[in-house]
Order: sequence, then C-alpha cells, then structure tokens
Amino acid sequence: KTCIYFTNTTMSVFIRNKSVSFLVFVILLSLLSFTTSSFHNSSPLSNHHHKAKLSQTKMSTSAALAAATASQMTRRSAVGKLSPQTCAFFLCDIQERFRPLIYNSETIIHTANYLTSMASELSVPVVATQQYTKVFGPTVTDCFANGQEDLDRLVAKGRVFEKKQFSMMTDGVQDLMVTEEFQNRQSVVLFGIEAHVCVQQTCLDLLEMGKEVHVVCDGVSSQQSFDREIALGRMANAGAFLTTAQSLAFMLMQSADHPNFKAVSKLTVNRMKQLNEFNKN
Repeated sequence: KTCIYFTNTTMSVFIRNKSVSFLVFVILLSLLSFTTSSFHNSSPLSNHHHKAKLSQTKMSTSAALAAATASQMTRRSAVGKLSPQTCAFFLCDIQERFRPLIYNSETIIHTANYLTSMASELSVPVVATQQYTKVFGPTVTDCFANGQEDLDRLVAKGRVFEKKQFSMMTDGVQDLMVTEEFQNRQSVVLFGIEAHVCVQQTCLDLLEMGKEVHVVCDGVSSQQSFDREIALGRMANAGAFLTTAQSLAFMLMQSADHPNFKAVSKLTVNRMKQLNEFNKN
C-alpha cells in the first residue's frame, strides 16, 4: 500500500509496499505539483486581481462606446431639426447669365423667392454670393419679393459677396460667420447653382467646419439634370440633409400657433400656384 499525506507546503510519502515502481512515484509528484499550483491560483488575492482586470476591461469598453457615440453626435445632430434662431439661408450664385442655361431654372428662381420671403417673415439672415459678376452678371432680382430693392438692401448690409472660387466660403463669408449675429447659427439652408460645383463645394466646406447643412432640392440645379442628381446624392452621403422648400417652412414654424403662420402659409399657397418643373417627373 502507498500512503500520501498533504500539507500546504510539504508532502510525506510512505511506501509500505516496496514493489511500487519508481514511475508511480514520479506521477504522484507531478499530481502534487499541479494541485499546489491550482491552490495558489485559486487564492483570494489571485481572484481579486482577476475580477479587477475584468472590471477594468468592461469599463474601458463602455468608455470607448460612449466616446464613439459622442463623436458621432458631434459630427451630425440626430435628426436635423431647424429653428429660425439657429439657422441662416445661403443663396449661391443665382445670376442672370446662368438663367437660360440651368435645368429647370425658373423653378429654382421661384423657390429662391419663396425662401427669401420666408426668411424675411421669420427673421432669418440671408447670405448671397455672385460668381465673377463682371462675366456672369448680378443676382437675379426675381429671387426677391421686392426685386431690386431687396437685393440693394442685402448689398447695403454687406451680405452679398463677390467670388471667383467655387465655394461660397470666401474669407468674407467666413468672417461674417463668426460675428455676433451668426456665431450661434449652426445650421445652414443652402440653395442655388450649380449643384455639382459651387453648391456641392459649399456644402462640403460647411460640413467640414462642423455646420449642419440642409440642401433645398427644389432650389438647386445644374445645367445637366444628371449632374444635379449625382450632386444631391454626394452631399447626402457626406452628411447633409436633403429637404424641400415647403417642408423647410413648416419645420421652422413647428406649429400653427406660430405668430407668422398666416404670412408664411400665404407664401406657401402662392408658391404652389407657380410652376414646379420637378413635379413633372
């Protein structure tokens, strides 16, 4: 017979039967070594360290997920709501020389008139640009309810900017965006021409600056409809919101209780009586 006695640190082996082989003795020693190792690994101190590591891993994962969510929310607000106090309207290069060249140009001009009139009723500032005015002419006066008078007033306020670069974000416009009137306006409503050049580059610049961009689909176009279509998809994929002028109007008011509801509703009814060439498709 073989008798084995275990303690925490020592073992006494008594072999009463001398016929037990040396190999059995080696196996018993190996078993004892494994048992001792398991005992140490299962000690309270070891368990405490293991639990602490698991806890740290869980905390690190939660923190990483929270940081990623916060980052995503910073890049783009969840649903893209608008209010008159936090947005500005950008009118891009709707100029006389382009008028006969642009796909559905009369619809673009009617929509611009509707939007600038809406901005006046809701006290939303309008910023306009003109691409190389010497060649392409001034902004189309039909974009405003009172024609040349409204355009002259916008010029007098310093809100019409000459440019040769394609994006509206010239040094002058960027300087305007940090003034007291504009610094809290994080949303930009964008309309004008051409969709795949100046409008698109303005949109991307604004998104890169951390602004929220709403592109008015019935207020933007290009000379070719295909360019317009691809540009709208490109801007949406980059993070812009696509909307329509009428949808925009009612989002800005939120309720029929809005003090300017009747005035804006009248503008909407008048706009619906005009031709919208995009409805033909």
